Amino acid sequence: MITTFGAPGHSTTRRAWLRSVGRAGLAFGLYPLGLRADAAGAGTSPRFRIGACDWSIGRMANPEAFDVARAIGLDGVQVSLGTAANDMHLRRAEVQATYREALERTGLQVGSLAIGELNNIPYKSDPRTVEWVADSIDVCRAFGCRCVLLAFFYNGDLKGDAAGTDEVVRRLREVAPKAEKAGVSLGIESWLSAEEHVAIIDRVGSPAVKVYYDVANSSKMGYDIYREIRWLGNQGLICEFHAKENGFLLGEGVVDFRRVRQALDEIGYSGWVQIEGAVPSGGAMKESYVANQRFLRSVLG
Repeated sequence: MITTFGAPGHSTTRRAWLRSVGRAGLAFGLYPLGLRADAAGAGTSPRFRIGACDWSIGRMANPEAFDVARAIGLDGVQVSLGTAANDMHLRRAEVQATYREALERTGLQVGSLAIGELNNIPYKSDPRTVEWVADSIDVCRAFGCRCVLLAFFYNGDLKGDAAGTDEVVRRLREVAPKAEKAGVSLGIESWLSAEEHVAIIDRVGSPAVKVYYDVANSSKMGYDIYREIRWLGNQGLICEFHAKENGFLLGEGVVDFRRVRQALDEIGYSGWVQIEGAVPSGGAMKESYVANQRFLRSVLG
């Protein structure tokens, strides 16, 4: 039996609409790789693909991340759009060419994009970020991926910031039609609860805006992650996952990844799971990530 919970003021009709739009999008191939297994068809692709964030494997905004990922045994990389210092360089054709060379050399994939710089230069206030997010959709199309992580931590934190949230909603409303047309999901990753995320998604009113679910962040905030995954996932509102621990290898921290797998089965998720963090104090990154990907494959199959 799946336990569901809701936020005051969120109508059943609204949730039903979101579910129907999400399923329709999947049926026409508009959303990230197989959000629901029952809509993914009978293709030969593996149900789960395991990657890592380029910043977590020491190659942020650097195509060498793919060489490191191949040595670890990963399927791909979550790639940073860039930094403020390099003006989000992945938007440039010559930089994209270096990444394509890395993809051809390693045989790996760009799992998704991320704009981590939004933690320092907030989407809620800095005008430069409007163009970054809009352009990231074009970059997704160039690399055949369908998810952009929008980070809302540190300077970009939305928790308790009503004015900042209003501006984020306004900006997302403007860019969402472009994302919808491209079949790209804009994934919000933040300290917010499932209900708070859905409140933003409801206000934007676009099936292109979803939650990028980080199990460690939500666990740290005290949220019931197994219930949140089910509640959000059954509405088609999760675009991708971070498999993460703070200061521990996966499987040795607070997150029960076997229970996460059960929740993924119940919502029918298939697609990318990106490893972030999960290096113990004093541990080496490469050895830790080899262990992490082996553990995650043992859980996900």
